[in-house]
Amino acid sequence: MTTPITESKTVQAPMIEYASQIGWQPVSRQDAESLRGGTQGIIFSSVLTDKLLSLNPDILNPETVREVVRNIENVHHDIRGNNEALEWLRGNKSVYLDTEKRERNIRVIDYENPQNNTFQVTDEWTVTSDKPHRADVVFLINGIPVAVAETKSPKKRNAIYEGLIQIRQYHRETPAMFALPQVFEITNLPEFHYGATWNTEAKNLFDWREEREGNFEAKVKSFFDTERFLKLIEKWVIFYQKDDELRKTVLRQHQTRAAERIEERCADTKKTRGLIWHTQGSGKTFTMIKAAELVIRRKTELGDPTVILMIDRNELEGQLEGWLASLSSGGGIRGVNIRRAQTKKDLREILESDFRGLVISTIQKFDDMPADMNDRKNIFVFIDEAHRGVEGDLGNYLTGALPYATLIGFTGTPVDKTAHGRGTFKVFGKEDKTGYLDKYSIMESIRDGTTVGLKYKLAPARLTVPAETLEKEFLGLAEAEGLCDIEQLNRVLEKAVTLKNFLKAGQRVRRVAEFAARHFKENVEPLGYKAFFVAVDREACALYKREFDKHLPPESVKAVYTKAQHDTEALPLVAQYQVPADEEKTLRKEFQKPGRDPKMFVVTDKLLTGFDAPVLYCMYLDKPMRDHVLLQSIARVNRPHTFGEGGKEKEYGLIVDFIGIFGNMKKALAFDSKDVSGVIEDIEILFEKFGREMERARGYLKETGGGKVEKIIERFTDKTEREAFIEFFRGLQGLYEILSPDEKLRGFLDDYTAICGVYKTVMKSFERDALPVRYGEFLEKTEKLIADSVGAFGPEENGAEAVVSAETLEEILQSGKSDKVKINNLLKLVEKLVSEIERTLGLASMAGKARDIRDRFHTGQAGARETVENLNRIARENLGLRREFEDSGMSAREFVFRLVLEKEGDANAGETAAEMENLFSAFPDHRENMHQKMSLKSGLYKLTGAAVGEKNEDRVIGEIMKLDERIKKEVQG
Repeated sequence: MTTPITESKTVQAPMIEYASQIGWQPVSRQDAESLRGGTQGIIFSSVLTDKLLSLNPDILNPETVREVVRNIENVHHDIRGNNEALEWLRGNKSVYLDTEKRERNIRVIDYENPQNNTFQVTDEWTVTSDKPHRADVVFLINGIPVAVAETKSPKKRNAIYEGLIQIRQYHRETPAMFALPQVFEITNLPEFHYGATWNTEAKNLFDWREEREGNFEAKVKSFFDTERFLKLIEKWVIFYQKDDELRKTVLRQHQTRAAERIEERCADTKKTRGLIWHTQGSGKTFTMIKAAELVIRRKTELGDPTVILMIDRNELEGQLEGWLASLSSGGGIRGVNIRRAQTKKDLREILESDFRGLVISTIQKFDDMPADMNDRKNIFVFIDEAHRGVEGDLGNYLTGALPYATLIGFTGTPVDKTAHGRGTFKVFGKEDKTGYLDKYSIMESIRDGTTVGLKYKLAPARLTVPAETLEKEFLGLAEAEGLCDIEQLNRVLEKAVTLKNFLKAGQRVRRVAEFAARHFKENVEPLGYKAFFVAVDREACALYKREFDKHLPPESVKAVYTKAQHDTEALPLVAQYQVPADEEKTLRKEFQKPGRDPKMFVVTDKLLTGFDAPVLYCMYLDKPMRDHVLLQSIARVNRPHTFGEGGKEKEYGLIVDFIGIFGNMKKALAFDSKDVSGVIEDIEILFEKFGREMERARGYLKETGGGKVEKIIERFTDKTEREAFIEFFRGLQGLYEILSPDEKLRGFLDDYTAICGVYKTVMKSFERDALPVRYGEFLEKTEKLIADSVGAFGPEENGAEAVVSAETLEEILQSGKSDKVKINNLLKLVEKLVSEIERTLGLASMAGKARDIRDRFHTGQAGARETVENLNRIARENLGLRREFEDSGMSAREFVFRLVLEKEGDANAGETAAEMENLFSAFPDHRENMHQKMSLKSGLYKLTGAAVGEKNEDRVIGEIMKLDERIKKEVQG
């Protein structure tokens, strides 16, 4: 006999079993509830008490330990309380000792000796504070819950996202459950995802990758390996401030791997160089910060070291300092001395004073720095954007000033094949065979969902740069090869006089603006996303802003560029559209919010690096770019984004090319093809894919007679077939939403509208109880198409559910339709009938029984005839119940009271129910008035005790009170 595939037996129980094999002691749910003192408790108090005493023998005693346990258990049930919990777990919280007249830190976990800790795992962890909910599996260290796992059945469609919805609900309704745990996991056997508690956005749910894909045992054992998990708690959880709000994240596998490799390299006495390539948008800043912290904390081995974070932009320097300040206060980098070198003089004084800790600087501040400023070997320099950070004399000044320092280079783009790129390898990658200490490529990030892929669309030929002009003045220039930053690019473009004049010609600007505005209104705004328009220089930004104001609301488009001293006199139009600094700060924040203005930024250099807005989807490119500059710029649109709970995910970013750069990819990108191939695809590929998918759609239409209801029900009764169709349609719909409007779609519209009708019928007929999914039901363009085509396309509607009566039931049963269609129509009838009775009487719905019958049929456990008979029985029972109520002359409350009493065996149920109705009428304010409530319950006890016996009266009165409340809610609803 095969074991049924259920969440509990197939996923939950094996997770506990695998965890027990690697050192987590299983605790039964009954014992767990006892250890935490009931369902309102959130820790194993006795376990924690024993561990605190054994880990802190010279600090705590049986009396003082109680206060520590209380403080941990009573942290606030929010993200700030969770931050405090992490401080306890990391040993950063203290108690005051009168005997020593000082504070002493408390060890809650022994990180150096994992065997000194108690690792436990339990299931069905019910928490009844606030609104009660039950977690599937909970992991505890020394009595404190540190991880919550939500397990789902492998059979469930969208299981991971459904699990995420539940995790969000638990956070919102039962926050005590997540006061202490630092991470959560969601798994359905083939998939295993993890995230930080108090951060439940879909984009922050990460796939745990193992060498053996799909091996559930390997994933559980590697993720919950006790030593690895202790590292996660000790090192990889980060709290930080963003937009004046406390936030939380957990580092992903590529980040922790890189941080550990950097730490190892810095401790290596024979190697002093390393190159880290982590693609744009993959969390490079946090990797740098965490690596710096790990190195600084190794004071014993590294002799109280100094780490210099070298940033190559003042704007990013300020941003990084803000991150560090928030991390310092949030516990992520607590106790580390931090200095920022504001000037060259500051940096020189810091180096001369032999400062120990973390220094933030820019490479430019090393200009003209004297040699041998500090010859210590335990100075470690982390250089952001290393492909341009040590170019020219600046790199020589840096290495001359710190001759024995270890240099770790970071880059977000692949190293190019030009002399410049080889120079990066020469400086940073010479001590590693592949040239990289760690690599996280663009393709890897897309695979992991860290970033999304990029598609491009070439603008109409009349709007793009003539090929010969582009080749002569930009692509053909040797000095344009290996471009690393915007300043270099702008210097090259200053010499491209013909090219710039063409790009800013009045007639062309008008045409491009008109095209881009129309494309934005039709292809970007309806999806809820935002856009950048990248112009060749500041004057072009102002020209385009003026034109966009003719086609789009002025408040929806803002031009953001740097200010020059004499703009008012020299370039009045540039001055006119210049955004003040304080307003720009506000606009940046508002841009990141879906549905809010501004919806498009016109830019030329600002915001093309260091500005992350996941809602940014489309970039209109009207500025020639190459190499690192091009990849860094278009990477602005590769951030994942999901619209709210159940919202649609951004599948990729879109580049609309007015230059023609993407037609010359080999010249535009001087990188190894293996690093970028397949990353940037022509939008035409999507049209080809849409055409292929529409062939499949026509096959479905043929099988369903063009979309007839009966044929649809016959075709998709099988659950596997139905789910395959739903997945197919949602992929097809996503393509349509992206490609529409376009004249190439005209030949597909009739069939696309018809297949939408098939999908609507499938969802209406079979998926009524389905959880809302991330795709949403229909997006705007598809909805509009259907609305415009009512009566012309789509399947016929089934009218069997219009009337709920015995006649309708007989009509269904006696119809000549197939058993599958009868089953579907009976389900509609039963659910509508049950819904009416529930609304009238407040009775618990029988719809669940009907769905169980349906599921038994769909899974082959019951035949068609048996299913029809069972649904017929339920329908007749409900029709009889409704008719009985209508003929009784009773109120809804009296009628349901009678049903309850009859079920309990009261021979005079009708009389007892009437007296109960009189009691409730006599005390109408019993819900708010305590005196009335006591009088009501006193009367109910007298009636119920005599009717059903004293041993049953508490239970029956409880049911009576619930029914009264439910009827009241239905009446109010």
